[in-house]
Amino acid sequence: MDDRPTGWRTRIPRERARPRWVRESPVSWQLAVLTVCFGGFMSQLDASIVTLTYPSLEREFGERLAAVQWVSLVYMLVTAAVLVAVGHVSDVLGRKLVYLHGFGLFALSSAACSLAPDLTTLVCFRGVQALGAAMLAGNSVALVSLVAPREKLRTALGMQAGGQALGLAVGPTLGGVLVSTVGWRWVFWINVPVGVLATLLGRYLLPRTVERAGGARFDLRGTVWLAVASAALLGGVSVFSGTPLPVWSGVVLLAVSAAAFRGFARREARAPEPLVPLSLLGDRRVGWGLVGALAGYLVLFGPLVLVPLVLTRYGESEMRAGLLLGALPAAFALASNLQEHLLPRRWDGRRRALTGAALSMAGLLGLAFATPVDRWLICWLAVLGLGLGLFTPSNNETLMRAVPRELSGTGGGLVNTARALGTALGIAVVTLTLELGDGRGAGSVLPPLPVLTLAAAAALAGAATLRAGR
Repeated sequence: MDDRPTGWRTRIPRERARPRWVRESPVSWQLAVLTVCFGGFMSQLDASIVTLTYPSLEREFGERLAAVQWVSLVYMLVTAAVLVAVGHVSDVLGRKLVYLHGFGLFALSSAACSLAPDLTTLVCFRGVQALGAAMLAGNSVALVSLVAPREKLRTALGMQAGGQALGLAVGPTLGGVLVSTVGWRWVFWINVPVGVLATLLGRYLLPRTVERAGGARFDLRGTVWLAVASAALLGGVSVFSGTPLPVWSGVVLLAVSAAAFRGFARREARAPEPLVPLSLLGDRRVGWGLVGALAGYLVLFGPLVLVPLVLTRYGESEMRAGLLLGALPAAFALASNLQEHLLPRRWDGRRRALTGAALSMAGLLGLAFATPVDRWLICWLAVLGLGLGLFTPSNNETLMRAVPRELSGTGGGLVNTARALGTALGIAVVTLTLELGDGRGAGSVLPPLPVLTLAAAAALAGAATLRAGR
């Protein structure tokens, strides 16, 4: 394909090649995957670390919690709104180019956040920071899928998923340390040197884009429809996750999302160069793979949020609760990176994903009967993490193999949008549980309501694997 820019991309700079010694190295793909994992870790870390700044922001700016929560909410909404569009743009302009500019924007906006004189300014810069994070997250799966050898794709996607999950899990602990020692502004300042380092690493370790999608005309109307649909859907779910908005607003947002998704589908069916080809979503492996990605993150985030809340209500310290909960992301990262050694090599992706879904259900059931003082608690958390670590990369491998290489950025954006929605749904399950009861159930770590919901999600993930594999 002609690599010369055309149409709306004529003024975009070209990507630079890696040094020859990197290209010819037998571990070049591993270095590239580690660079991508670094970006995924940072983007997800920043999504979770900011919650620890709420008390300090309330005191310094004299604002109520309802206003302060927009620091996190705007990040989540902007990211969900632009993920797919960013993936499409990277398919046209170059995935390395968009990724590196994303890290630069992420670092600059982080510096601006740290210098914000008031809450309104901070919220605005958080929106810009979210755009940079979307340029990282929307490209992560695509870059890994393109750089890893075919026989190593599942392992590489496992590394990427483990990096994201670890960032989300480490965020609260690191945020607590920074806020309690050097202040809330360092939660943002720490991103600046990291962003500079990651940009340099990406410049030399990430490969240029070889296969590009056509893109003489940008589907702006399709982008707007999808952005409204995604943001309204995530915002509607967030209303039931403790967001300081009335319940009726959540119903309205969900209705707006449904109408916008319908408008998006009609637009894409007529667009000469659609943002997301409907044939891509019509592929069974892609459609059911997205369902599996959503269900997997729903299962992950229910316990990540609920377990520490229940433990602290039973008198455990935040430090001990965090250490116990660490078994979940640690096992996730272990299984996603070492699954080739944990399961028979002859097993295909579907069998591995089904095994992961079954282990996830076993871990959830164990947590349903475990008490906060149960010595088996950490074991059940680890079983759940192992299951999700086996399921996630296998599910993503099946999905990304079905996506044409020139549309890998669009496919990666869809995956991360599904993950964001699964995250919001998992938090919503926890919030509803705490609203309907005291969150303790019959003395167990996971009360009956979330267990049933999360187990259903794990079963749905397994069903999605079966459907995608037919």
